[in-house]
Amino acid sequence: MCGIVGYIGPKEAYPILIKGLHRLEYRGYDSAGIALLQNGEIKLYKCKGKVSDLEAFASGKNTSGTVGIGHTRWATHGPPNDINAHPHYSMSEELVIIHNGIIENYATLKEGLNKRGYVFKSDTDTEVLAHLIEDIQNKEQVPLEEAVRLALNEVIGAYAIVILSKKEPQKLIAAKKGSPMVIGIGNDEFYIASDATPIVEHTRNVVYLDDEEIAIAEPGKELKIKTVKNLEITPYIQQLQLELELLEKGGYDHFMLKEIFEQPRSIRDSLRGRMDPNTGRISMAGIIDFENKFIQAPRIIIIGCGTSWHAGLVGEYLIEELARIPVEVEYASEFRYRNPIITENDIVIAISQSGETADTLAAIQLAKQKGATIFGICNVVGSSIARATHAGAYTHAGPEIGVASTKAFTAQVSVLALIALALGHKKGNLTEQTYHKLLTELDRIPDLVSEVLKTENKIREISQIFKDARNFLYLGRGFNFPVALEGALKLKEISYIHAEGYPAAEMKHGPIALIDEEMPVVVIANRNTSYEKIVSNIQEVKARGGKLIAIVTCGDTEVRKMADYCIEIPEVEEALSPLITVIPLQLLSYHIAVLRGCNVDQPRNLAKSVTVE
Repeated sequence: MCGIVGYIGPKEAYPILIKGLHRLEYRGYDSAGIALLQNGEIKLYKCKGKVSDLEAFASGKNTSGTVGIGHTRWATHGPPNDINAHPHYSMSEELVIIHNGIIENYATLKEGLNKRGYVFKSDTDTEVLAHLIEDIQNKEQVPLEEAVRLALNEVIGAYAIVILSKKEPQKLIAAKKGSPMVIGIGNDEFYIASDATPIVEHTRNVVYLDDEEIAIAEPGKELKIKTVKNLEITPYIQQLQLELELLEKGGYDHFMLKEIFEQPRSIRDSLRGRMDPNTGRISMAGIIDFENKFIQAPRIIIIGCGTSWHAGLVGEYLIEELARIPVEVEYASEFRYRNPIITENDIVIAISQSGETADTLAAIQLAKQKGATIFGICNVVGSSIARATHAGAYTHAGPEIGVASTKAFTAQVSVLALIALALGHKKGNLTEQTYHKLLTELDRIPDLVSEVLKTENKIREISQIFKDARNFLYLGRGFNFPVALEGALKLKEISYIHAEGYPAAEMKHGPIALIDEEMPVVVIANRNTSYEKIVSNIQEVKARGGKLIAIVTCGDTEVRKMADYCIEIPEVEEALSPLITVIPLQLLSYHIAVLRGCNVDQPRNLAKSVTVE
């Protein structure tokens, strides 16, 4: 869960590396560092803290050089400090390495290197790789790329690495397994990064490395790729579709707020070209190619982590309601460890914003081994999950830089709604009237989201009242129970207030003991088939003195009499309501966090792309 960037070519490397690290900082921000090749020597600058701290540390120092690598860290082995920050020298300081991932057998490798006289300065598993590569190069007297290849054959775990050596100054070596790596190809220059965000302003031509591939980047030569088994691979060059302006804040105070307000567009983009409410057409290539598999599937298993898991829960409600196919939703992090029963008739839908989530990738591999058909839903073109699945759909939400996911959730739910509608229609479970009504309503969702966003000022006022609360309870029923979970997660992630989401009916089975005049309770109480039951739950909260914040349908009078604060949303079909009800909860979390002085884009201890288990 670290950010990697590298450059080799005719330009000054430092400005490219620093800007690239800022772009990648959402992947980790415990510490940062760069290494530059200068007149045959490697200069290393690194420190605990954010990329801005690294800039301050390097200010006034010699940062010249046209070859360099940089890293921003999310700590796994060893606490965040100056010593554990990347890059790491080999013992001779003739080469440096940056690394994303975890070397699982690092202790065994370290013990062997200790016996051979290698001294370790850090607590990281990464330093083991630096010493191991140098040890092999010294013993075998081989070029750097061959030493890297031989070393990686001894490694168990996940890695994305870039190595710079002063012995071979016109060369950067990169390799990956289980962690993302993309290489940009310019004019006699190469850019290396964990994702395309640092590359897009320099070149549109990129190569995504596959697992156990090693890239040798030398200016003036073609990019060379080989596997750890020493097979040469012809690079497959792709064109980036990423737009540079989407990587900037665009006048907003935070990326998270920008991304909340981008949702009318991101939902529209996720639906565009896939549905036509006028003709009743839904066209999704991944569904069409595996239509019979989906229709005949005895069940669908949805896997994901965090917000993607919550989107999967909404997907369960949608698919079971509209398509009448049994659905199970699993935490990807638990799925592979509980010996799940999977058959070749099952469909597994894997959901991930980044397309690089390690637990989800591992679950995919397990399901593939069992013969299941894997359908991916992710946001990043060319990501590992997109390449590992049999079929899938991109969400087209655009880059999501804020660590707390917002527009990715609504984009994922939009795609799941399309899948549910397509399957329900094909199976004949929906009348033509109901099918067209839901398609028309789905087409209206972006406009309805725009209406909800107009409540921001009121939500900011409510946030001011509750910013010092120590606990929150979120309640929802049916389709909006997953939204209650998501609302609670958002508040925890960025404001550090303890919050729990519950099905409203479960409140009586434990959480009601927590309710008093100090407990804010957020209830999703829009008009739906459970409305009367929700009203009863609200009465139970009020009878115990709880402070009630209600999400209500415009014109509601019954809940308004009981709630302390109401946030109105437009009326919407119940099955699609999570796309609307989640918006006020995102804004509530955002404004509470801002008022508490929290870093909403980079909350403590979290990273955007969880590429380690």
